[in-house]
Amino acid sequence: MAEAGPLGLYVHIPFCSGKCAYCDFTSFPGRGGDIPRYLAALEAEAGLVRSSRSPETLYVGGGTPSELDASRIEELFARLRRAYPEARFSEATFECNPESVDEAKLRALRRAGVTRLSIGFQSLDAGVLRAAGRRHTPERSLRAFRLARAAGDWSVSVDLICGLPGQGADVFREDLDRVLALEPDHLSLYGFDAHENTPLARSGFVPDEDLGRAMLEAALARTAAAGLVHYEISNFSKPGHQSWHNLNCWNGGEYIGLGCAASSHLGGERSRSTGDLDAYLREVGSGRRPVAESERLEGKEKLGERVFLGLRRVAGLELEPEMQAQFGAEWQDLERRGLVTRHGGRARLTREGLFLANDAFASFVAPFERGEHPLSVGGGPLPAEENL
Repeated sequence: MAEAGPLGLYVHIPFCSGKCAYCDFTSFPGRGGDIPRYLAALEAEAGLVRSSRSPETLYVGGGTPSELDASRIEELFARLRRAYPEARFSEATFECNPESVDEAKLRALRRAGVTRLSIGFQSLDAGVLRAAGRRHTPERSLRAFRLARAAGDWSVSVDLICGLPGQGADVFREDLDRVLALEPDHLSLYGFDAHENTPLARSGFVPDEDLGRAMLEAALARTAAAGLVHYEISNFSKPGHQSWHNLNCWNGGEYIGLGCAASSHLGGERSRSTGDLDAYLREVGSGRRPVAESERLEGKEKLGERVFLGLRRVAGLELEPEMQAQFGAEWQDLERRGLVTRHGGRARLTREGLFLANDAFASFVAPFERGEHPLSVGGGPLPAEENL
């Protein structure tokens, strides 16, 4: 039951130094002057969201949270402590881009109680980084990782993308081997998707699906040899270093989302705040929750969501009788196609299903008839990096 699990807190920091060529997240380059007002709005918004429980996990995502300087980082966490005085975060994650990591910020994060850093390398090839519109070099990524390791005994995660322009199989394997040599506690590996209206999509670049599959095949072998456990489609970790915040989301748990474009899942209702920064500040400043859309899933739609979220986990999910009954034909079809296996009351993706996860998930997303699904639900960064 979601209500019996932990409550998560997601905080969206939408500021960044520039938009990457593949990015479709809600972020606003050149709006750093709004940071003080935005931090105040986050605290005010927290007072508008009612929950009888205190959050137990925290994920600060973006945008680029590390665009905040050390004093603003301290202010952010001071405001969160005031908003949630009873909260004792068992896990607190903070996303960073390599070019904006420095020792002063890391010290501020340690003092604030952050337990987990997620650093967005994306690649360690200079040409690939330039093509992706990243603003750091491979050397800067390695320096950020060393600084993070030296700053204390916390979990350090690295993000990589496979399938970027200029990133052939050999380049990707070298990227992966160099990252694994650092012995990160966690690795998030996302297949590139050319989202509409991003510069790479407008340029006509189309990812090579066969190449992407070869990259994932290489990743499965290399991460296993490095002692990382594949626990979710896009995520690998040393034992005990999974992202517990994201696991709660994949388990159908509840979370509060604060900030522009952040989502919440409370009391069976999913809601998303406006993605317009000025509207967000205006609404919160007027004492109103900045909700742009909300829905309450019921019946088969709710069951379907729980199924596809559970199937994201490599271990799969425990099947309830109603899940079997409502989706009997879908389970049989997916098993026939070799994408899903059911055994001992559990269902999980097969190895083939890992490569074709979107095809499998589409069976559980309304309107349920094959070929009519308006939502892409597989493969990419899930809840916390723009949350559900």
